[in-house]
Amino acid sequence: MEFDLATALMPFRFGFMQNAFLISLIVSVPTALLSCFLVLKGWALMGDAISHAILPGIVLAHALGAPLILGAFAAGMLTAVATGFLAGNSRVKQDTVMGVVFSGMFGLGIVLYVSIDTNLHLDHILFGNMLGVEPHELWQAGLIAAGVVLILVLKWKDWLLHSFDPAQARAAGLWVNWLHYGLLALISLTIVATLTAAGLILAIALLIAPGAIAFLLVRRFSTMLWVAVLVCVGAMLLGTYASFFLDSAPAPTIVLVLTTVFIAAFVRRQTLNRRASMQSVATADEA
Repeated sequence: MEFDLATALMPFRFGFMQNAFLISLIVSVPTALLSCFLVLKGWALMGDAISHAILPGIVLAHALGAPLILGAFAAGMLTAVATGFLAGNSRVKQDTVMGVVFSGMFGLGIVLYVSIDTNLHLDHILFGNMLGVEPHELWQAGLIAAGVVLILVLKWKDWLLHSFDPAQARAAGLWVNWLHYGLLALISLTIVATLTAAGLILAIALLIAPGAIAFLLVRRFSTMLWVAVLVCVGAMLLGTYASFFLDSAPAPTIVLVLTTVFIAAFVRRQTLNRRASMQSVATADEA
């Protein structure tokens, strides 16, 4: 196929691709902002745990005829609270507790799914269905994303202090418990918003990779926030666009783009560190 201007603009002519680009823009901002805090706090497994653990909540909500968002949010918060309680009241480390809890919840979700007669497609839950986004899903994701972004923009300095030094945050008069569980609630809501775009399994990449890439590129946290947003928006749009011509699913294509950018950022950082180290040695020799 000859790649000319008409071919390059072809994805924008289809309604399903327009919706895919729109949902990409919607979910990229809150996931990118949250990824910065998750990377800073070392909570990569927490995002992974919540994204997998909401499956039983979705299946139960569907079986009861309740909104899927309620079941997903309830399951996500239950997982987060249970993980915090078990880690705080046992000798087992938090990452181990998270592994046990999220795998147990995910297994429960699979058992419930196969035992309930439903027309809910498991592939769409696990891997996303960006090309089949409906208008009400766009509104739902947009409202959740707007609320999460607004809260993060207003309170990002409080969460920054809590991430660096919870003891200092408590001494400064901040409500540490509210910040802790508030961040968990925002993670759960954001994962719900990304269900249509990325699915349960791939949502973790959107919650980790942008912040990790920005962490390698810049040194100031305020700069890290907007760099992560730019990286995530760019990767989401590029992955969605490329998937049209590659005839691949958009979500995994986006993850591959993010992985490629992360490797490039890592190589760049290693090169800069090596160059700085060589300059330091040269300066020491001259002295």
